[in-house]
Order: sequence, then C-alpha cells, then structure tokens
Amino acid sequence: MDKIDVAIIGGGPAGLFAAYEMAISGASRKYNIVLIDKGVRAIKRTCPLLSPKEKCTFCNPCHITYGIGGAGTYSSGIINLRPDIGGELQEIVRSWDEAQSLINYVDDVLVKFGAPKDRLFEPNMERVLEIQKKAAKVGAEFVPIKQRHIGTDKTPLVIENMTSFVEREGVKIWELTDVMEIEKSGNKFSLKTSKGEVEANIVMASPGRAGAKWFFDQAKKLGLDMIPGPLDIGVRVEAEKFVTEELTKAVWDPKVIMYSKKYDDKVRTFCVNPGGFIMKEVYDDGTIGVNGETYADRKSNNTNFAFLTTIKLSDPLEDTIEYGKSIARLMTRLGGERPILQRLIDFEKGRRSTWERIERSTVKPTLRDVTPGDISMGLPYRVISNLIEGLERLDNIAPGIYSSNTLLYAPEIKYYSMKAVVDRNMETVIDNLFAAGDGTGLSRGINVAAATGILAAKGILLKLGVS
Repeated sequence: MDKIDVAIIGGGPAGLFAAYEMAISGASRKYNIVLIDKGVRAIKRTCPLLSPKEKCTFCNPCHITYGIGGAGTYSSGIINLRPDIGGELQEIVRSWDEAQSLINYVDDVLVKFGAPKDRLFEPNMERVLEIQKKAAKVGAEFVPIKQRHIGTDKTPLVIENMTSFVEREGVKIWELTDVMEIEKSGNKFSLKTSKGEVEANIVMASPGRAGAKWFFDQAKKLGLDMIPGPLDIGVRVEAEKFVTEELTKAVWDPKVIMYSKKYDDKVRTFCVNPGGFIMKEVYDDGTIGVNGETYADRKSNNTNFAFLTTIKLSDPLEDTIEYGKSIARLMTRLGGERPILQRLIDFEKGRRSTWERIERSTVKPTLRDVTPGDISMGLPYRVISNLIEGLERLDNIAPGIYSSNTLLYAPEIKYYSMKAVVDRNMETVIDNLFAAGDGTGLSRGINVAAATGILAAKGILLKLGVS
C-alpha cells in the first residue's frame, strides 16, 4: 500500500493551484504530495471531434471532461477577474479586497505560465452604459467584467507548463487514476483507487463538476455537512457572430441576468464564445452534455453561449445533482448518445427539427455530431418557459437572437449544486479533509475554483507546519 502525506484528488484549477502553492512553499520537497486525476495530462488530451472525422468515439475517460486542467481546459479559457463571478469568494474569506487580491493572484500565476498578456479585456464603459439602458427596459442586468481570454488552443499549454513546474518541485502526478472511494481510518484516510489502495494523512477533494455526484456520495458516506443549492440547466445557443457583436465589443464574455416573470427564476447567459465552437462532453456515467470553446487563433462565423435557468428544490427532493442527472439521462437517450440540436423557431412551436430544417438556417452548426430533435421532450416545462421568455427579452438587447436562424443544443447542465460546509481554510467537519472547486459546490468557474484551491493549500500547509 502506498503511503502519502497529502493526496489532492482532481487536477482541475483547484487541485493544480493547490499543488502549485505547496510547490512554491517547499513542502513538496519535504512531504510526499500527490496530485491524482482520472484523466491524462493536458498535452495528451485530444478529442476526435477536433479531427477531420468530427465524430465522438467515447474516449474513456472523455478528454474534454476529464484530465489535468479540468473541464475548463477545453472551454473558452476565459478568466473572470471578479470574485463574485464564478462563485462567492468574498463570502468565504469575508472580505471583498482579500477576495479580489486572490483573483488577481490567480491571474498573475496564469500569466507566469504563458497566458497571453495581450488578451486582457477591460469593459468598454461607453458601450456598457448603452447596453445597460436597453437591459433595464426589459428588466435585465448587464454586468461589466474585466476578463482575460487564454483561448482553447493556448490553455492546454499553460496547464502543461504549470504541471511540469509542480512536478519539478517534487509533486507527484498520478494520471489515469480513479479514486473510487474515501474511507476514514483512525486519523488517516484510505483511498480505494483503480491502481490499488492508498493511505493518506491529509486529503483535498477537488473532483471538478464532472465529479460532483461522486463527491456528494462520498460526503454522505463520511458524514460531511452539505448545503443543497440550486441547479443551473438550459441550452447552448448558437447565432451568427454579428448578432452579439454589440455585447461582445463591450465585454468579451458578456453577462446578462434576468428573472422570469412567471416563476421568478434566475435566467442568465454564461460562457459566451465569440467566433467559437460547440463541443460535446461525455460523463463517466454515460450521460452527455455540451459546452463552448473559443480559440485565440481560429474563428468560426458564430457566437455561442450557455443560456441557463436556476431551479431551486426543497424537501424532500434536495439532491439537485441527481435531479440534473435524471434530466441528462433522458436527454442522452432521446438524442441517441448525442446532444440534441433544434432551431429556436421549432423549439418555440413544439415541433422536432430535422436536418432539412436546420440546413435552411443561416447559422451553420459548429458541432455536427448531434441528433436533430425536440429539446422540449426532455426538459421540464418550467425550464422551457423560462428559456423562451428569456430569449425573447434578450432579443431586445441583442436583436436577432430570437430568430428562426438561431440554433439550440441540449443539454447544458452545471453540476455544482451541493455545497460542502467548510471553514475559511476550506477544511470540512472531518479533520484533515479539505474541499475545493466546482465539484464540491464551492465555486462555479476557473477563477474562484483556483482561489479555493489556494485557500485549501494554505490550510494544509498550516497542518504541516510550513509557513
């Protein structure tokens, strides 16, 4: 049995930044620190959808969803430079200034390892003001954010540079290692992995959003305190690039937030990719989803973005992850293990799209490994109502969105809805068990996930007696 001092489960932003903090502190030279991920290193992560075949071959594990760098490696590589976008970091550290300082530090580290210095986007406040006026007329909010765009093509290189650095400093990297179970044994932990059993003194769980269900199952078994949160569910919208240009010239990844009139549910844009592409995700339970990506040096004629509505559940069904998974399983079956593609006009009319109808659209789909169909067969009516109303209102801010040409892909579900109860150092109620990142419900984006990893690392270093 391998015996290690610190096991970091998950090599996404939280896990990788935790490993970085331990590396620069010198702890990785004194202690046996291991970063464990069920996927492979960033430079080994290749997707058949990006090949001329443009077809998913169900790699195990999915290189888009799993691997060092996390699911964000093959997203758009946008870093929101605010602590309240992508989580509520200011609430964790109880200080806006400290939270902002942490986000700035995350950005500095990414630049150190190769994030483009020239792709820092400040909001164009003159344009922002004009858009905010339009948004106010339809009861929406337009949020200006300073952002850095690394790009889907550059992000794997940044992640690999960072991985190589921590490895040189003594952190061990275990690829293709699935941690199936965490058991508490006295004052130590036993990790049952796909490569055998491991004993660890300290464990940090940062499984990413693809591991949210796994973490929730472990939390229940170990007796961790968890807070049920809302579920974000919706579609990925694809329109011609000029339709959203007014928004994306004001803010690279524009955030529009509104509340539905019928249900008073939050509806928002997320992860806007001007000139971007849509990707399929495959989870280890066989369910599928969609995401967006943007390259620094390769462009399409379209813009895509997630359009999500927030659904809150209450007793007795508080397990929002399982509720989301039940929808994903149905959508996966309806699409024949492919995302469902539908024209917005067909979605509105309640009829199925066909390739013949989709070919009429001036928007040419950037993901072809899909099934034309009827998204409303799998999404709850409340979600459909919120999405249609929200897109109609969004059309007043970005004319042309609510068009017969607009395409919708489903499902897009964010699995970060059960939140671990932690202290300021990200330690759970179980001594020496730390939690960080999206999969534990403590963040909803690369920026805050990385920051929670830093906080957890600092807590672990205190335990080790390393200043």
